[in-house]
Amino acid sequence: MNQSENPVPESDETPDGETTADDSSRLFPRVTAYRFRRGTMRPGQQRNWDEHWPTYGQNVSDTLVDPQELFGRTAPLVVEIGSGTGTSTAAMAAVEPDVDVIAVEVYQPGLAQLLGMILREDLQNVRMIRGDGVDVLTNMIAPDSLTGVRVFFPDPWPKARHHKRRLLQSGTFGLIASRLRPGGVLHVATDHVDYAEWIGPTGDAEPSLERLDTATDVGHVPFSLDRPVTKFEGKGLQEERVINEFLWRRRG
Repeated sequence: MNQSENPVPESDETPDGETTADDSSRLFPRVTAYRFRRGTMRPGQQRNWDEHWPTYGQNVSDTLVDPQELFGRTAPLVVEIGSGTGTSTAAMAAVEPDVDVIAVEVYQPGLAQLLGMILREDLQNVRMIRGDGVDVLTNMIAPDSLTGVRVFFPDPWPKARHHKRRLLQSGTFGLIASRLRPGGVLHVATDHVDYAEWIGPTGDAEPSLERLDTATDVGHVPFSLDRPVTKFEGKGLQEERVINEFLWRRRG
């Protein structure tokens, strides 16, 4: 979940209320990186959800996504993990209609807000999956299929005892790299200094990824890097927080 837009209470539940931490029934038991938040949708959002979610969204499953079937075309494909309320997702999709985007998020009201933007702006290049980003990448995204992966302001889990919950662990970098096509790019942003110090070396240690310079190598990135400044990020900038951005390209 994108912590920059969704402050949340701590819990270890899936969107369906099922605990995943240390679940021995999973093939690869792990501690989830997100904190579950229950929220209420407004009446208009609920109507949109009931009518349009089956067209634009789906819940996480073990079924591999067919991008041609999902979008009705063949185009560069980007997965955004933790889309929050969808502000960045919608804005970036609007200026890149030739790039298809799958937004992954656990927070239903956030997805409902993004759904509203999709409908208002007629964004035919956005689809949504409700669920854990690692589960989606593992079970629903084919290897070597993605042009890009975006992870903007993931929850930093600042307490040392919670670092195991951070999304961007070495295993996740390896998983993301395996889903990128050769030349595909991972774009990460965080405003948390300690997490940035964790992210850089962890990503650099993944042998199939090479670091790109955010100032000089942007021409090697096959999609837009221009993120809109969200309300939360703007507040952080006023508080003089430093935004750290990272780019890695899959070798090959």
